[in-house]
Amino acid sequence: MIKKIKIKSKVENLRAVENAIDNITGEAGISQDNYGKILVSTLEAVNNAIIHGNKADTEKIVDIEIKLNNEELIIIVEDEGNGFIPDIIPDPTEPEHIEAINGRGIYLMTKLADNIKFNKRGNRVTMKFKKIRT
Repeated sequence: MIKKIKIKSKVENLRAVENAIDNITGEAGISQDNYGKILVSTLEAVNNAIIHGNKADTEKIVDIEIKLNNEELIIIVEDEGNGFIPDIIPDPTEPEHIEAINGRGIYLMTKLADNIKFNKRGNRVTMKFKKIRT
């Protein structure tokens, strides 16, 4: 199963992404624990794409692709922004960053997904979730 979603860069559109995750995980019989990981990671990625990637420019699009097979769920989120270098994002658990307002989204995504990769440009993230069914 493959589901593709295109949304304009408005935070309100996160609801459409949440609905898609709800539908796919419900139909596939994905466990509640995995549902939470998938939902939080996906919403963080899309929120980052809207706010940081596309700078909340409502003329720019965020593409979300959800692929489900028997062994894993793959979610790809891509924005139209200039990208970033993931390796230079500070660790929000380090004392000097612990009170920072931003910077936890990517950290959460890396902890919740089984595998996460950014493209070279830094405007597309691919997250994989394995053993998703109970």
